[in-house]
Amino acid sequence: MKFMRDFSNFYNKRFIWAISLFFGFIFNLPQVSFAYPLKERRSLQRSIMDYRSRLNPGYEKVRRKKTKYIIVHTSELGLKMTLRVVSKGKRLRNGRRTHGGHAHYVIARNGRTYRVLDKKYVADHAGLSMWNGETDISNISIGIELVGYHYGSITESQYRSVGILINILQWVYGLDDRAVLTHSQVAYGKPNRWFRKNQRGRKRCASNFIREKAGLEATWSYDPDVRSGRLLADLQLSKIYYGRRKYYAKTDDGNVITQSNTAWSIAGEDYDSRTTVYKFPVNQENSISLIKSHDPIKTISDRLTAWSFAGQAYDLKTTIYFLPSGRIKVGSMISDWDDLPAKTKLIVGYRGPYRLDNGQSAYEIAGLKYKDRKTIYYLPPKKLLAGDKINDFKGLPKGTLIFLPTT
Repeated sequence: MKFMRDFSNFYNKRFIWAISLFFGFIFNLPQVSFAYPLKERRSLQRSIMDYRSRLNPGYEKVRRKKTKYIIVHTSELGLKMTLRVVSKGKRLRNGRRTHGGHAHYVIARNGRTYRVLDKKYVADHAGLSMWNGETDISNISIGIELVGYHYGSITESQYRSVGILINILQWVYGLDDRAVLTHSQVAYGKPNRWFRKNQRGRKRCASNFIREKAGLEATWSYDPDVRSGRLLADLQLSKIYYGRRKYYAKTDDGNVITQSNTAWSIAGEDYDSRTTVYKFPVNQENSISLIKSHDPIKTISDRLTAWSFAGQAYDLKTTIYFLPSGRIKVGSMISDWDDLPAKTKLIVGYRGPYRLDNGQSAYEIAGLKYKDRKTIYYLPPKKLLAGDKINDFKGLPKGTLIFLPTT
């Protein structure tokens, strides 16, 4: 009987020990809070557009061994080009082309979500990266691209979609809110003309991402790689992510180069890209080629956006857009900037339109400035001309619209 009691006590202790380990493991798992109800999560999952068939066949699919982070990006492109680049690949500065697979998900400005690569595979999205001592963050993370620019704003529809998607992925992989980071937080650069050591600040990607709007709470109060001395700090990113007061990416005077605000601080690794435009003080020259345009009529392309021409005035009522379809919109009327196709024209700092009716002359509307290059005429159908490009003002058709500069 004593043997049986000892045997029973032994196995009871082992059972209690096993149960303790189990509950200890459960309670130490990251606590995933659902900021969005089950109905909304299911609705998003059903609505995701499957873009996986467009993936470059040359991309090698490798199963990810573990998932520790979710990385949020801004694509710095419109929707069409974003989907093309992340699925098909891009040309690097050295002339080499990549094989795509640069994100798992893409979220358009209207909130529509695209699945580019199955979440179980590694996506080549983070590049040269480090977080908390671990490098090659692409190998241990999910990449989400938000269509848009880090110097612009993220739409409410995007915040809702990315918040729900993050919630779903957190549940799948057992991740807490601290596991959600932006590309600019994890990217780092090699030594260059400004830094002698590896440093944070290679990317500004998603530095305008406001976590609270995506339903996220707990986050890092410091950069672990900077604190440990593995990387040098980037002052702008430190203010944005770890400042004592709330500080979101600003563009007011942030793009002006000073002794402390270098080209690298502003543009990161894109400081010498051909798509980065430098405007120098009057009468100063530099070896960097400039894109100069004295034409008041600007044209949007895949590379040159509304922001490229209008800056912070891109969404004001004084910035007027002429779409290839013939529609005319002021900046304050546009909610989804993906609606702006290439070859859309714009003028910045204008009022109008003033319609030219029968028996009325351009002089009556524009005064002595009617022939000026800053006075813009929109002739039906869909012809946009500056005043100095018109030879016969008497031949202007009825319904011609005139736009005058505000100053």
